[in-house]
Amino acid sequence: MDSQTISLVRTTFKAVAAVDGGPERLTSSFYATLFTDYPEARDFFPAAMETQRDRLLRALAYVVDRLEDPDTLLPFLAQLGRDHRKYGTQAAHYTAVGLSLIKALKNFAGAEIWTDDVDKAWNDAIGVIASTMIGAADDDTNPAVWGGTVIENRRVLRNLSVIRLKLNQPMDYRAGQYVSVQIPSRPRMWRYMSPANPANREGIVEFHVRGVTGGWVSPSMVGHTSVGEQWLLGSPLGALGVPANPARDLLMIGCGTGIAPLRAQVLELAEWTTSRRVHLFVGGHHPCDLYDLEALWELQLDNPWLTVTPVTESEDNPWWHVDDFRNAPAGMSTRLTGQIGKVVASLGSWEDRDIQIAGSPSMIQTTKFRLMAGGTPTENIRHDPLY
Repeated sequence: MDSQTISLVRTTFKAVAAVDGGPERLTSSFYATLFTDYPEARDFFPAAMETQRDRLLRALAYVVDRLEDPDTLLPFLAQLGRDHRKYGTQAAHYTAVGLSLIKALKNFAGAEIWTDDVDKAWNDAIGVIASTMIGAADDDTNPAVWGGTVIENRRVLRNLSVIRLKLNQPMDYRAGQYVSVQIPSRPRMWRYMSPANPANREGIVEFHVRGVTGGWVSPSMVGHTSVGEQWLLGSPLGALGVPANPARDLLMIGCGTGIAPLRAQVLELAEWTTSRRVHLFVGGHHPCDLYDLEALWELQLDNPWLTVTPVTESEDNPWWHVDDFRNAPAGMSTRLTGQIGKVVASLGSWEDRDIQIAGSPSMIQTTKFRLMAGGTPTENIRHDPLY
């Protein structure tokens, strides 16, 4: 795409985002148009659309912001194309989505803004998006979905479980990536989750799941998953992984179950011979939220290149947590108190490190901005798309 096309697409999209309630109105209009003009498309989506609308908006924003960076955008779109195979998506479905999106944008923008040049720019952009996704899907020889049998649901906190599955065939994912997951009690409600262990020939995948209050899927995963249950997993997604700049040591910052993709990479590094130092900060609101600290401490004992530092925002556990755990295991770094991004940034600029951040979108953004304000080069910081 040339610079004019990119500028017109970006300007139009930013104009929508700037209007009060504009993004929500756009996504609602898009799905209404799609389901009216192509009623058969409704079967691909869950009954409750709130999460789906938010996910579409975030994905669009991510793509629009990277139209000038094909080295980042095209691999991202290729991954999405492979992942969309789980829906049974065909080329005709991409056409339906593209036409519906353009129609929704045109209705929102109005005749004064939606000129012939704008129309052509959006058609060109959607053409690139669709062709990249279709091409990647057509070239993929892996399964469209993997089946997995639950072999363990270990409740480690009132609202958090470690769930292990055995896949019907091994999945070749990179430690640090994430996958979409569907459970039988919530059909078509796919959720993104990061394996907490590297890929292996046995096809064992471990997920750390926190039940989000009011959530559609995660509370069911934590509270009702039983051994023998059958889950479905989509293709691997994401750009996290150990390689980046092999000459730099690693700084990893994870909060809550966001530790999972970082943990998987540390486990993978433990299988190699590495000369890179790794400093892993593990965060949570309360000491009990550091649910995997003992396992990480054991990894540190066995691997002198690894340093694990626990951080919590509160000194004490909540009233409902009966265990009186307050401190890190004997010999580990003293647990620090404070917001994890602020704590890490206060310890230096980390400008010589390859940095990965994993956690909630707000935690990632706050930590990233604090590091940048402290002198960390933006290009040294990596995290997955925030949706």
